[in-house]
Amino acid sequence: MSAGIADQKAMRLLVVIASYGTANNAYLDRVIKEYRSMSYDVDIVIISNIDKRPAADIECVVGLPNKNPWSLPFAHKELFAARADQYDLFIYSEDDILITERNIRAYLDVTSALKEDEVAGLMLVEEGSNGELNYPQAHGSFHWDCMSVRIRGNYYLAHFTNEHAASYLLTRQQLARAIASGGFLVGPHEGKYDLPCTAATDPYTQCGFKKLIPISHIDDFSAHHLPNKYINRLGVDRRQLDSQLSVLLKIAREGSNAAPLFNAETRLWHGMYSKDYYEPARDEVLSSVPKGAAVLSIGSCSAANERRLLERGNRVVIIPLDPVVGNGLAQLGAEVVLGDVMAARAKIAAERFDRLLFVDVLQFIRDPAHLLKLFADLLAPDGRVIICAPNRPSLRYAWECAKSSNALRRWGSFDAVGIHDTTIGKIQGWCAQAGLAIEKIERRAPDRTGPKLKFLSPVLAPDLVATATRRESRRPFLRKGHSMEQMGASRGSVVQ
Repeated sequence: MSAGIADQKAMRLLVVIASYGTANNAYLDRVIKEYRSMSYDVDIVIISNIDKRPAADIECVVGLPNKNPWSLPFAHKELFAARADQYDLFIYSEDDILITERNIRAYLDVTSALKEDEVAGLMLVEEGSNGELNYPQAHGSFHWDCMSVRIRGNYYLAHFTNEHAASYLLTRQQLARAIASGGFLVGPHEGKYDLPCTAATDPYTQCGFKKLIPISHIDDFSAHHLPNKYINRLGVDRRQLDSQLSVLLKIAREGSNAAPLFNAETRLWHGMYSKDYYEPARDEVLSSVPKGAAVLSIGSCSAANERRLLERGNRVVIIPLDPVVGNGLAQLGAEVVLGDVMAARAKIAAERFDRLLFVDVLQFIRDPAHLLKLFADLLAPDGRVIICAPNRPSLRYAWECAKSSNALRRWGSFDAVGIHDTTIGKIQGWCAQAGLAIEKIERRAPDRTGPKLKFLSPVLAPDLVATATRRESRRPFLRKGHSMEQMGASRGSVVQ
């Protein structure tokens, strides 16, 4: 630990709290009370759109960086920069995040063991009425990076891809480094995250720091999100978190190679169309899997589909996206095959399956046809490949960007954004190159789409679901409502 922060009794802390309006005043009071109970010399500044001073010794800075109310969190940066030489530790948070002295002491302790470009971070935790814990940062595409695990002193650390914890801590030296990077003192902006989230993550995304969470001391680095509003809505419970951490700790101890099968995070604005690690069961996919069929699922993350299949009596073999999610799948009773694509394929070379599932996988693979071909030989004689992918996401991406930011953002090439633009033609082409014949492709339109909007199905339908066979067992395409006899020679038709 540096000499400037060695004497914790003499440490000076600057805490800047973003508090818009009055809705969170009760939480703000609780947060201030916590800081006032600490043994440090703490100065508190509230940034707000209105004048609020809950106590005489608390400063309030009123004003927004720009006309967007969500830009308020960016106001803390100028305060930090102006007072960079006056304090030993700088804390930014939203007004409902409870950071304790335990958190601060742990932060200072681990910082002495970290490299200059590494910063310890917090995980948000919520507490239910019966004491159950929920970790809301785990949702959507956000997950543990299994290749980031490292040991520093007595700490095991790993990177969680959701850097946003509505707060962060920086020592004086770390703040100076952030400012010198040129990425800290910037105006309100957004990219991977929206405006308020970006303000709390710029030190990691723009200033050259890697946010690491000490997984061996997770309770010391958990900060209470006081509203507890995401319980039973999003996040993972403590049992799930412990299951994930056990794999990460094992990777750290053994020093094993734990690369994921493929990268499933896009470089699109707000990370749109990244793979959902926690998605619900996909009925449009499972409806094509007969009871009792042997199923191979490639690139799985969520246990929802696999759980449903196991409950129906199917044999389920999974090649998970990474070993961390694989551990949860194994606990369900599924057969999990670990390793990279080639190693996993070799382990099951003698197996045959009635269904191969590629659920939100192919769009993240540089050569989707190669992956399909690699596993097609594992099909049983009357087996099927089931593919689920977004329906022409580039069009909806441009529309969503335009609605949100008044800017038309280009989709870009696979190399630029990490995802293919998936269309019916693209999926047909990949299957043809892999020696597969399409039986049908369905556009899965939202349930709310009424008959008057059916003509917009090619744009509105969020997903494409395709079923394919090996060419030697090829059957003609079927339109909905038509029998084989009615279709006759109408090969190549697309089910709308």
